[in-house]
Amino acid sequence: MHRVCFQLQVKPDRIEEYKRRHAAVWPEMLRALHQTGWRNYSLFLRPDGALIGYFETESLAAARAGMAATTVNARWQAEMAEFFDDLEVSPDEGFLRLTEVFNLEDQLAALNVIETIHAKFNPTLSEK
Repeated sequence: MHRVCFQLQVKPDRIEEYKRRHAAVWPEMLRALHQTGWRNYSLFLRPDGALIGYFETESLAAARAGMAATTVNARWQAEMAEFFDDLEVSPDEGFLRLTEVFNLEDQLAALNVIETIHAKFNPTLSEK
């Protein structure tokens, strides 16, 4: 599963309307996102309009292609475009993807592997 985080900038004078629209996303849009592989999708908005999105998917390319093939996404993106600064493409194509630099579960899993190996080859260490 891939974790995807992205950033966009909502126009400050449109923040309240943006929040209202996302409080009641169209049911067909919700179903399309789910059917095309978007999981655990959340949006976070700062008071200055900085928007951070996060979702998980088996394949970012497949998830984006799946949504691009739906008419509901075309309608939604057309309506959402007016909320963003400096986008020459639709919001779902124009987001800035952020690089993940830390994940607790990944590091704990790696630590567990290392500790298991150490315990296997150095049994006295596991007794401490």
